[in-house]
Amino acid sequence: MKSSTRQYFQFAHHHILLLTLVYFSGRVLDAHAVPKQRPFNNTIPAILVFGDSTVDPGNNDYINRVFKGNFPPYGRDFANHAATGRFTNGRLPSDYIILYMGIKDYIPPYLNQSLSIEELITGVSFASAGTGYDPLTPTLSKQLEYFQEYRERLEGAIGKEETGDLIKRSIFLLSAGTNDFALNYFTEQLRRLSFSASNYEKFVLQHFKGFIQGLLSQGATKIAVVGLPPMGCLPVIITSNTIPLTGRQCVERINSVARDYNTLLQSEMRHLQSTQLNKETKIYYADIYGPLQDMIQNHQRYGFEVVSRACCGTGLVEASFMCNAKTPVCPDASKYIFWDAIHPTDRAYYLIFQAFRPLIDFIIKDSTS
Repeated sequence: MKSSTRQYFQFAHHHILLLTLVYFSGRVLDAHAVPKQRPFNNTIPAILVFGDSTVDPGNNDYINRVFKGNFPPYGRDFANHAATGRFTNGRLPSDYIILYMGIKDYIPPYLNQSLSIEELITGVSFASAGTGYDPLTPTLSKQLEYFQEYRERLEGAIGKEETGDLIKRSIFLLSAGTNDFALNYFTEQLRRLSFSASNYEKFVLQHFKGFIQGLLSQGATKIAVVGLPPMGCLPVIITSNTIPLTGRQCVERINSVARDYNTLLQSEMRHLQSTQLNKETKIYYADIYGPLQDMIQNHQRYGFEVVSRACCGTGLVEASFMCNAKTPVCPDASKYIFWDAIHPTDRAYYLIFQAFRPLIDFIIKDSTS
């Protein structure tokens, strides 16, 4: 189980996003209504996304990675039932956010070389499934290189000054960290040989800090950072940590590490914020743990019927190439929190987006003040 579980995690990392922004306790049950666009957003021109599979709209389709989601049944409920490379049955939270902000319908993958200048100007995702902060995973440093290339392309098209202004006014969204803990620490246990859990948290945070400083050096002034989700509730984690026939429950010792890390992450973000000389720079914490945990604990309130298994296959371990056109899939994914053994369904992602809407509104308002 360990070797196969590692495979499912490498591109995953989870789960969950994403996405963005602080958990306000308001809960919205209408999970498939298209979010209304916000006419008041006349200040933020683009969203630039970094991270793992929770915000990867298909970049892995264009690089030499085993872990892809560009085949059925992925995308079953996306526009035209297209398997775009998103590791879910429909949209990602970042797609819902950019639609809500009135910028465009979806965030495309940067590595799609057919993107127009208009698509580049209004926002792209550099995220890649399997990415983490730890150098044992595909690291975020490569995404920073892609961003520098992106900046050069824009400078050639619209000029250096216009590009600098665009970057200054854009939102940078970062969703990563699950692969570091779920894969390197708890599944493969590679880092457990030399780190206690608390020391590994600090190790990951050092790499996080370096990445944020890289974004700031490139002109970013609005950065939303997603914390860790309740990793112990991922179906694949439950499977690898549960004795058969004893019942499937979230793994609390793994969830407790996620909570501890999120506390340290917020402290580090406050420190980074306090040291910025540019007072326009804002770093926002995005709590994904609270909304997802609430969905799991109170699933009937949200209309979910299945919590600890996924829609695809047995729901225990399948993800990426193990969730394919020949794999049985549940008839109604909206009854499930998880689409595959790592990633949430479109409906769960939409509810996460709904929980984040107040912070999205706050960032937009904060940008006008």
